[in-house]
Amino acid sequence: MIMPRCKNCKDKFEPIRFNHKFCLKDECVKAFVEEVKTSAWKNTKKKWTTELKTTTDWLKDAQKVFNTYIRKRDEGKPCISCNQPPKKKNCGHFFSQGGHSNVRFDEDNCHLQCEHCNTFLSGNLLNYQIGIQKRIGAEKLIELHARAHITKRWSVDELKELIKIYKKKINQIP
Repeated sequence: MIMPRCKNCKDKFEPIRFNHKFCLKDECVKAFVEEVKTSAWKNTKKKWTTELKTTTDWLKDAQKVFNTYIRKRDEGKPCISCNQPPKKKNCGHFFSQGGHSNVRFDEDNCHLQCEHCNTFLSGNLLNYQIGIQKRIGAEKLIELHARAHITKRWSVDELKELIKIYKKKINQIP
């Protein structure tokens, strides 16, 4: 039988159980107890963090996952506004995410945009409208305009579901 090494002192020892990682020296037992306490605290902290999340926290998490999906979906395409290959990729929203909650997670509303157009030109909306019309067509753009002016309040369950959906979509992109 191969003798394992103690996780703390690195000496070889004979384990009592198959998953025994520490020898029975005092300092190693103390190290084991500390490891168990740390692990228990991390689990408790993770549980509390999830339980104490507000709708705003879930909204931020969903937005982060959604934006990642849009950047991956449009990888290789130029910026929707300036038609240049982006140096830093952003997820640009034609209708802003803050003012138009109903289309915040609408795939027709969001496209890859360079940081210059998105951040420094406040979305470069005139050129964005030209680009979005080319990509989704005039009819879908008119439908998007109609959907954009409907107010939507997102529930925590809806946001959790969106996170799950878009994580799955991200993994499906080759």
